[in-house]
Amino acid sequence: MTDARVSIGVAGVLGPDAIGRIARAVEAAGFHALWVNDTPGGDALAALAAAAKVTERLVLATGVIAVDRRPVASLTGPIASLPQERLVLGIGSGQARAGALALVTDAAVRLREQTAARVLVGALGPRMREVAVTAGQGPLLSWLTPDIAAAQAAEAHGVSADAHVALYVRTAVDAAAGPKLQTEVDRYASYPNYRANFDRLGIAAAGTVLDADTFGTGVAEYRAAVDEVVLRAIVAGDDVEDYVSFVQAAARLAE
Repeated sequence: MTDARVSIGVAGVLGPDAIGRIARAVEAAGFHALWVNDTPGGDALAALAAAAKVTERLVLATGVIAVDRRPVASLTGPIASLPQERLVLGIGSGQARAGALALVTDAAVRLREQTAARVLVGALGPRMREVAVTAGQGPLLSWLTPDIAAAQAAEAHGVSADAHVALYVRTAVDAAAGPKLQTEVDRYASYPNYRANFDRLGIAAAGTVLDADTFGTGVAEYRAAVDEVVLRAIVAGDDVEDYVSFVQAAARLAE
């Protein structure tokens, strides 16, 4: 999978106006998709609606919508307003614990019935990864080393040859963003479910990110492992210009 697509990921809390402006830069730089996470303070679908108005071919993706917080019935209208032919819906279980597998399975099946968009499932453990390729159309992975990502991609393709395996990789291309990248590493390493997954896999969160020193070699290794690498942008500031600079630098480095 050496021709894996490369995409950009940003936080939904940036807001529709900023994300629309960033989307133009992402498309101009030749990236495959713009992924926007969805949180109570950042509506990914609203942001992608803004991005859709200013782009023509850029794939628009959510990473991920928590279906315990936003059930499928509440998504139908916003989804219908987006260009279906370039939409990817990443969904996840959110804070649900008991019944999480059934919740996500039902949501994935219903979304595939109601939309032409590709449906991917955010997955850490093996049972949710199975849901991703049986109810959904592939897993959205995160916080993995290239070798483990490759193994999980092979596992998914073994269940369904058509599965699309995407991987979020937290990335800082500017040394000035190093402290923020470390803060992100420490934050996820402190979450019980992620900490348990790191322990289960025998890896450290810090070994799953790219920085200014490791980007060149690291992005090539990730591209060889999965179908799509999503460079989750970590920048020193939160201005649109910081993200545009990230996009332009990442495009140069990824050539």
